[in-house]
Amino acid sequence: MKSNFWRNSVGLAPENDWKREWAAGILSYFASVYIVMVNATILHDAGMPLRPAMVATLLTAITGCLLMAFGGKTPIIVVPGMGINAFFTYTLVHSMKLDWREALTVVVITGVLFAIVAFTSLYRILSEAIPQNLQHAITVGIGLFLTFIGLQKSGIVIAHQTTFVAIGHFSDPAVITSCVTLLLALVLFIRGTNGGLLISMLVGTGLAYLLGAAHAPEKQASGHVFSGYGGLFFGMDWSGIVSIVFWIAVFLLLLIVVFENIGLVASQTMMAGRPERFKSSLRALSLANIAAGLFGSSPVVAAAESNAGIAAGGRSGLTSLVTGLLFGATFLFLPLLSYIPDSAIAPILIVIGGLMVQNVREMDLSDLTELFPSFLIMVMIPFTYSIVDGMAFGFITYPIVKLALGKGKEVPPALYGIAGLFVANFILQAVL
Repeated sequence: MKSNFWRNSVGLAPENDWKREWAAGILSYFASVYIVMVNATILHDAGMPLRPAMVATLLTAITGCLLMAFGGKTPIIVVPGMGINAFFTYTLVHSMKLDWREALTVVVITGVLFAIVAFTSLYRILSEAIPQNLQHAITVGIGLFLTFIGLQKSGIVIAHQTTFVAIGHFSDPAVITSCVTLLLALVLFIRGTNGGLLISMLVGTGLAYLLGAAHAPEKQASGHVFSGYGGLFFGMDWSGIVSIVFWIAVFLLLLIVVFENIGLVASQTMMAGRPERFKSSLRALSLANIAAGLFGSSPVVAAAESNAGIAAGGRSGLTSLVTGLLFGATFLFLPLLSYIPDSAIAPILIVIGGLMVQNVREMDLSDLTELFPSFLIMVMIPFTYSIVDGMAFGFITYPIVKLALGKGKEVPPALYGIAGLFVANFILQAVL
């Protein structure tokens, strides 16, 4: 009876393998744990102290994974979103001149509005308003985006003044490390080696130090890991709630959080073979977004790295539970995370990106009115370096090309409204 209760609490079906779920959770953790340092660094750019920002990131990830484990019952990993954290810092704080405490208030209000969408029929209206081809295109586009980020972080592809991107120098020890790690990761993954990506990352870390491509981080300040965190916990500032700029910020962030997560949750629940868990997963994610603001972090997303765990066999909430527990254990060795270099992490992102691109096989592109909007999403997400802008190009184009061929009835009514919101977003960005 206790075993059945435990299985039901995390959605573990009788055919699920406990060992496979645990392995998937461990892999998901190591694929996404880099977010602790990366997110904290970006939040630090907004004015937050670094170590408390790391604590806020961890508490947000732990809460999100636990909510997904017992509420969503899916192997989706919940962490502060890459791209959204940049929007938080560089748009809300730097461009719109909000204090980071006011920006946290924006996150909390956005989470509440997201919960209203998720716990009412609005989620169904929005979900049905996104055609399957566009949903798959979002996954493919994010996969290409992750690949591009991985190539840049590895040094294999670098920014160039005249050509935008250029091939990196293969004499660079960091590039050598990344290439070796990438090849090892591909071989181990294709051969089906359990924990192959984790093994590759650990080998890459050792190789980086052996070749001199990585250096031990500077000694961190002494003190308890929670020192100074009190300023972030419930650190919202509500004084700006009466300003127009504040509510424009809420609108823009809600646009990003809702549409990105609907697409991500839809694609990941389908990939896990649990499409019936879409509603519960979206609701868990909305609550996690409220918690993010309360803990002092930027909004959360259904992490793209979840695909690594799903590909490794994760099918239930046990996967996200294991990942959440490991995030909790991270407090014990928080300083060690900074020893893992980008050259060991970046190749894993490339492999995960490649896995996500597989969704192109699920797309029916025989109709040109379906092909071009989907194509624009897939290419504009990485080319604009923005998930939201990339989605906007496809969502705006879709009803236009349908109407051009007299197929307006094929467009879900709500999609016209969504396209209008994306147009409004572009207009607001131009005005701001």
